[in-house]
Amino acid sequence: MSVALLLLLALGLGLAGWLTGRARAWAFHKKSDSKRLASLPGYHAWYLALWVFIPVLAFIAIWSALSPYLITQSVLASPAADSLPEFGFQRETMLQEARAVASGNASGVFNPGAQGLVQPFEEAISFYGIIGILVTLLIAFVGGVYAFLKLKPDFRARTRVERIVMAILLLASLVAILTTFGIVASLVFETVRFFGMVDPVSFLTGTQWGPDPTTAPDAADPTRYGAIPLFWGTIFIGAIIAMIVAIPLGLMSAVYLTQYAAPTVRRWIKPALEILAGVPTVVYGYFAALTVAPFIRDIAQAVGISNASSESALAAGLVMGVMIIPFVSSMADDSIAAVPSSMRDGSLAMGATRSETIKKVLVPAALPGIVAGVMLAVSRAIGETMIVVMAASTAANLTGNPLEAMTTVTVQIVALLTGEGSFDHPATLAAFALGFVLFLVTLALNYIALRVVKRFREAYE
Repeated sequence: MSVALLLLLALGLGLAGWLTGRARAWAFHKKSDSKRLASLPGYHAWYLALWVFIPVLAFIAIWSALSPYLITQSVLASPAADSLPEFGFQRETMLQEARAVASGNASGVFNPGAQGLVQPFEEAISFYGIIGILVTLLIAFVGGVYAFLKLKPDFRARTRVERIVMAILLLASLVAILTTFGIVASLVFETVRFFGMVDPVSFLTGTQWGPDPTTAPDAADPTRYGAIPLFWGTIFIGAIIAMIVAIPLGLMSAVYLTQYAAPTVRRWIKPALEILAGVPTVVYGYFAALTVAPFIRDIAQAVGISNASSESALAAGLVMGVMIIPFVSSMADDSIAAVPSSMRDGSLAMGATRSETIKKVLVPAALPGIVAGVMLAVSRAIGETMIVVMAASTAANLTGNPLEAMTTVTVQIVALLTGEGSFDHPATLAAFALGFVLFLVTLALNYIALRVVKRFREAYE
């Protein structure tokens, strides 16, 4: 039985438990002289349902990981598996083909030797499917009986349900935290392996980037792993060109929407502006590659720059800036709107014009929130990949000319990990070192942004 069907069975059992618990509570209510229970009938129902559903869900999670192994071992123990090769790719291919046919995911096998394994797979899948159903029903029955016997008129089901829900929320938080630690640990482990092959100083200060995956792993040339062009390309495109576009436009749009726009205009323009944040980055990439980059090249050639490329950092940065305008605008809008109206009214009462009030009162008062929005926008920009790939190429050039092709850290990470290279080669492990450095940079920017937001909230909440 598939995991989806087991989940449906768990939901059905949980619903049955909920109905049973509610009926039990109403029975207490009818028999009680005071007609009052320690908790509402709904909490009795949820208490029994959670005791049925949660243990069953935990079993399904374990069983979905364990049952494929048990099925494979059962097939390998059958006489039909005697014709399989001892080890290797062909053995795994035959097993996968037979499993796919037995599961109904394929109509036939390509390897004739796999045909004899189909029936053992069907028998094993059927056997362990029945085992899974029986154990699921047993666990649901035991959990349901335990919870059912606990239900009494004076039973405080609400307290127990809230404790279970709190435990679920805590578990969800721990999953997110542990996932983050796992990602960081994997990055650190692979980065340490890379720095065991390539000098960290050469990596962080070198100006030539050209990893060669064809060389021997122990004979890698450290001079080809200089990441300065990648870091410079990331800063130049994401933190300079994009911000030159995003900060003025985002800030001015926020000022207009909060101070000048009529309520009807604001209701239409603000959602339209925020739609930009929901556009897929590949759409921005198409726009940059097909429209903006050729336009910039034609303009440059018209003014006499003959070597202007159709792939340039300027095209990628401009479109990236347009993409992150909503990040700056939204944060600035909220920050300006959160400034107490007494400050604005006081400035106007003192004879200041509206523009003077904006420049000397509202914007300085909202500056922490505006800076936080800019920091978050920079973090978003330096992690962007698709626009750079489509509009700025993958050439690692250390140049200040925005009309030349450049690349960023994220683009090179994708290029290094999508090839056929071995994960024991420094050319592949370099992707983890780049990712670790990028992680530290974005972590620092997010920390600064959060500190600024905290200061902003402390001022006006």
